[in-house]
Amino acid sequence: MTTSTSERPDTGPGDRYNTRDVNAMPPLSRAIPLGIQHVLAMFVSNVTVPIIIAGAADLPPDQTAFMVQAAMFVAGIATLLQSLGLGPIGARLPIVMGTSFGFVPVLIPIAIGMGLPAALGAALCGGVAMALMGLFLPWFRFLFPPVVTGTFVVMLGILLMPVGLAYAGGGFGVSDFGAPHHIGLASLVLVVTVGLHQFGRGIWSEVAPLAGLLVGFVAAAAFGYVDFSKVGDADWVTFPTPLGIGIEFHMAAIIPVVVLSLVTVAESIGDIVGTTAGGLNREPTRKELSGGVMADGIASVFAAVFNAFPQISFSQNVGMVALTGVVSRYVVAIGGGFLVLAGLLPKLGGLVSSIPNAVLGGAVLLMFGMIASAGIKMLSQVPFDKRNMLIIGTSLTIAVGLPAQEGLYANLSENLQAMIESGLIPGALTAIALNLILPKIPNPVPDRAECPESSESSESSKSTALRPDSL
Repeated sequence: MTTSTSERPDTGPGDRYNTRDVNAMPPLSRAIPLGIQHVLAMFVSNVTVPIIIAGAADLPPDQTAFMVQAAMFVAGIATLLQSLGLGPIGARLPIVMGTSFGFVPVLIPIAIGMGLPAALGAALCGGVAMALMGLFLPWFRFLFPPVVTGTFVVMLGILLMPVGLAYAGGGFGVSDFGAPHHIGLASLVLVVTVGLHQFGRGIWSEVAPLAGLLVGFVAAAAFGYVDFSKVGDADWVTFPTPLGIGIEFHMAAIIPVVVLSLVTVAESIGDIVGTTAGGLNREPTRKELSGGVMADGIASVFAAVFNAFPQISFSQNVGMVALTGVVSRYVVAIGGGFLVLAGLLPKLGGLVSSIPNAVLGGAVLLMFGMIASAGIKMLSQVPFDKRNMLIIGTSLTIAVGLPAQEGLYANLSENLQAMIESGLIPGALTAIALNLILPKIPNPVPDRAECPESSESSESSKSTALRPDSL
């Protein structure tokens, strides 16, 4: 008897039905919905950045729409580059790329004071700096031992949790934030996603986030909470225009963006580590880290040429990998292809962007929580001695606590304030610095009063604690 695609079990690495093999290509009937759900998880965030910057720069509606289309097209190309790879460029992991929010506070004053071409020129230079950092990253791998990368991933999940709740309440700045219909839609998506994820079988478990989003979207449309005007107003086809806005180079704009680009490498490393830990249960290789960061840089250069802003891996999709267990990079590449289509077909992009924030919130709540869970899983492999506990605790305190007390850094420059407000950047720098400064604890001798095992067992414990990769 022939087994259908949706019923056939995963049989192991190399099997074409195995979505848990990073190099496997599932049948299109299975891969397409899995790829689309990756896109839905990040779509609104990706197009929000150009809308914010265009609004701050007081651009006309037609130029704003042009930049939104560019953001979708570029994110698709960047995702294809990251997941499929090109020579040494690309992590070749299930990583979705999109426009980085981290650069918004720095690019807005540049766009207002010097013009949008200056902002794009600075972004291009930042991309070059990121690519060079990725090229030489193997020489700096010692900066990122498991205790540092695990802490990165935990703080990333924690910092994103309030964002998920903001979406669930209706989105940032909406007048009816927290209204019952927002909470109801988010709760519906959450219940459907959790139910299918835990009790579904085969593909039904893997597409749980997509199913939750579709159920929430249909419910929102039925009650009149979906605005379809974006679909009606959009053109059928548009084509990308390189240098349509132009590029200018001003040193005053380039320096802060380049500095932020180099610091943002820590966020990229955290996403790559979170992807391999949550989906593959391992640390990334040097080649994956180096290629992934280089892809961020090259994609950011490409973005500037095609009128978009710096690209980076999207944390929502790190949580998606951990939640579904689907790690096929070809599934994510299909999602990248869908983004390219959305960039070329504005009506398709308008349909996806009409999904209410509350519907997205119900799904991303789970994803952000799964990111933190993946980080905790990584840290469980690290000895919890007093040195490592100090690194973890201090870094989390800085990452979570500092952005909540704006008065502590209100007198700093706008660029420094932008870096601190992210939380992740000061937390990551704290973890790296402490790991370099604090002396490594020599192999501890177990206290016999606490470990009454035989001397043979004690020797075994010591040999385990001596593993260099766990220090």
